[in-house]
Amino acid sequence: MNCNSHFSTKIRRVWAAILICLAAFPAGAQDLSALARFDPAASSITARADGADVVLTISQSVPWRVRLLDRPPRLILDVREVDWSGIANMPLPKGAVTGLRAGVFRPGWSRLVMDLSGPHLVSLSEMSTSATGAQIRLSLSATDPGSFAAAALLAEPPEWAAPDAAALPTPARRGAGPIVVVLDPGHGGIDPGAEQGGLNEADLMLTFARDLKDLLVRNGRFTVVMTREEDVFVPLETRISLARDAGADLFLSLHADALAEGEAQGATVYTLSEEASDAASEALAERHDRDDLLAGIDLTDQDDLVAEVLMDMARTETTPRTDRLADAIVASIKAAEVRMHRHPRQSAGFSVLKSPDIPSVLLEVGFLSSSRDLKRIIDPKWRGRMAEAILKGILKWSEEDTALRGVTGP
Repeated sequence: MNCNSHFSTKIRRVWAAILICLAAFPAGAQDLSALARFDPAASSITARADGADVVLTISQSVPWRVRLLDRPPRLILDVREVDWSGIANMPLPKGAVTGLRAGVFRPGWSRLVMDLSGPHLVSLSEMSTSATGAQIRLSLSATDPGSFAAAALLAEPPEWAAPDAAALPTPARRGAGPIVVVLDPGHGGIDPGAEQGGLNEADLMLTFARDLKDLLVRNGRFTVVMTREEDVFVPLETRISLARDAGADLFLSLHADALAEGEAQGATVYTLSEEASDAASEALAERHDRDDLLAGIDLTDQDDLVAEVLMDMARTETTPRTDRLADAIVASIKAAEVRMHRHPRQSAGFSVLKSPDIPSVLLEVGFLSSSRDLKRIIDPKWRGRMAEAILKGILKWSEEDTALRGVTGP
């Protein structure tokens, strides 16, 4: 249904509720000031014959890192903004984990220490999110003392990092100055994304984003901001906030996922939609799921109708601009004769695209589950052709967008 008609059929029923909802979020309310909370009742430690599985549930996703230390053997989990109250009372089955303790590690960081009964390596570490919070999952597997000692000697993982807002470009008056592009290399840090043949999506997309940034900057008509410049974890909400702080004209998220089923070969450009184009698109979106955000306002607990109308209002202008951006990129990639999916223009509920005031698209440059795509992605010449096609697509979109919007420009 068209956003305008959708809006007009509901606005009178919910206008008062919208005003109440917006009034509940004063200026500055989006700044994170409270700790994420640990939920002991939804957390567990399960012993296995060769180790243990740990599930730690917290009230929201946060940056985190994990490492091992020896003498005595222990696992260190550092997280930002988490109150670990109740962790000491968690039941500990006899096995790999013999003790738990937590405290403030440094300003903004808390540390959870798991005492281990002997040498164990971390065979799995991941964070998953839902509408009610997030879970950190760790699997410990027994190993020999030498392997554990080697793992414990590894350099301490870097802290979570994101561009300093003060270093971002000052938003220019619309229609003046360069085109501000925010490039978002998918995943990073503790979230490597898809993996194939010893390569992972996070590293490959960071390499491609650097290539694309260099090409855009050398063109002279762009200011480029990266949501991450290295292999670090950046929450999706932060990626969107960085784009807004930079005064982005457009947001481009870069991925190279993997699908176990269905056709998955060639580049695909996605725009936001509550209903996915197909089952494959829906599966990809679920892998990147987060809460709905409107200019930093969490709508999770709002009435569905109120939240829906708020988002429709904000996207009334942005949606057609996003569609034109996606179409321009697809046309340019095709013109460059770069391999595309047989359905190159699709839609799904990717949460990183949910900024309603910034044209945002997600580009799957290929799929690591396809050997042909993987070969292309690691080829510098192919990446150069793809980057050049994206540049031309953005320029075409910007010219059309400025003309359609009048002298005020994008």
